[in-house]
Amino acid sequence: MTQLQSPPTTGLDRFFQITPRGSTVGREVRGGITTFVAVAYVILLVPIILSGAKDVTGASLTIPQLTTAVALSAAVTTILMGLVGNAPFALASGLGIAPVVAFQAAPHMTWSQAMGLVVLEGVVIVILALTGVRQLIMDAIPTPIKHAIGVGIGMFIALIGLVDAGFVGKGAGTPVTLGEGGHLVGWPMVVFCAGLLLTFALYVRRVPGAILIGIVASTVLAIVVNALVSGITWPGVVQPAMPSDIVALPDFGLFLDIDLFGGFAQAGPLTALVVLFTLVLSGFFDAMGTILGVGEAADMADSQGRIRGIGKILTIDGFGAIIGGATGGSANTIVVESAAGVGEGARTGLASLVTGTLFAGAMFLTPLAAVVPAQAAAPALVLVGALMMTAVRKIEWDDLDLAIPAFLTISLMPFTYSITNGVGAGVIAYTVIKAARGRTDQIHWLLWVISLIFVGYFGIGVLS
Repeated sequence: MTQLQSPPTTGLDRFFQITPRGSTVGREVRGGITTFVAVAYVILLVPIILSGAKDVTGASLTIPQLTTAVALSAAVTTILMGLVGNAPFALASGLGIAPVVAFQAAPHMTWSQAMGLVVLEGVVIVILALTGVRQLIMDAIPTPIKHAIGVGIGMFIALIGLVDAGFVGKGAGTPVTLGEGGHLVGWPMVVFCAGLLLTFALYVRRVPGAILIGIVASTVLAIVVNALVSGITWPGVVQPAMPSDIVALPDFGLFLDIDLFGGFAQAGPLTALVVLFTLVLSGFFDAMGTILGVGEAADMADSQGRIRGIGKILTIDGFGAIIGGATGGSANTIVVESAAGVGEGARTGLASLVTGTLFAGAMFLTPLAAVVPAQAAAPALVLVGALMMTAVRKIEWDDLDLAIPAFLTISLMPFTYSITNGVGAGVIAYTVIKAARGRTDQIHWLLWVISLIFVGYFGIGVLS
């Protein structure tokens, strides 16, 4: 027999429906703090990814500006999820989306134009959510390709971490090699390897905040080594040294520095459209998978697996991309680390309100973020890549109709340093293989349209 829940007793309880959902204020606060600890590494990691790239003019973004932007956008969107969506979901800059902005958009346009595309991504997702087209597109992309996109992005993220740390470098006679000339050398490599092993050990031991602890411990080691050993060259834009101040006013230099449509003129309509499509695709499916998985764990799913309040949640997720682009911190999406708070008992938007408030406080700690070297942050990228790789088991490798497109999607992302190339190759291969097998009835009409767009994307250089 189902146990009846007590009616709400306070205004806070009534607003968030805490008691009817089987929770307490204490659990919600604890869950909100747990989620923040689990996802706070994004505040350190995304700025390193974005600052490591240059736009078409050769300009780079600074760590303090990016840290403020990432924390601000995460705070606003997570609080919005709590107050409007009443769901225990945190939103922050997506690790699958930041590389698209850094390595796909920025080389072809200015940073303001790239962030303009991020805003447009959010607008598109909001429209798709409100009109129901989001479900139509979800049905059009074959499930194995969806899984392969996540796996490929994971491998791409891991490669970025390994390259940034210096663990993988350019070879002499080979495209890539181990470290420098086939060897691991220098104290920065010691910091990376120690941080990598520590992060792995903490994570498999299920230590709360394992990734954040790994970053902080590696940073402390880097600062100590840098102080004791003279003449160390640290690859990347950060030199690990104690800052003169721990707390500082946020740097809002990137806020509203956006050019909505300039990217179409700068990079060309086709390139801009493909980048925009990739942004939408990445944020689109990342959020859907997280909502379904975490929502079910939070007892928000009905008997048919439908998530309560899904319309509001999807719409807020779209606004997260808009807010992320407007602040200059890349697109926000619902993060899988929300599951950590749900595991602590979070069931309502009060937990998100707590997490968002902590994100807001993090804006004042930008000097600390500016001392994290790539070697301290890279282990987190490698671990996240490994976790995203687990979806590979969901692909039916015995079916060549699915295995070949999935393989191309996964392999071409890291091998060509391009998420767009992987998605395009996978979609085209799937469409061509199904057509060659006479199984055109299994090809959604939208897939033909998407394939033609990618054919144009790959062929534009050949025809020019």
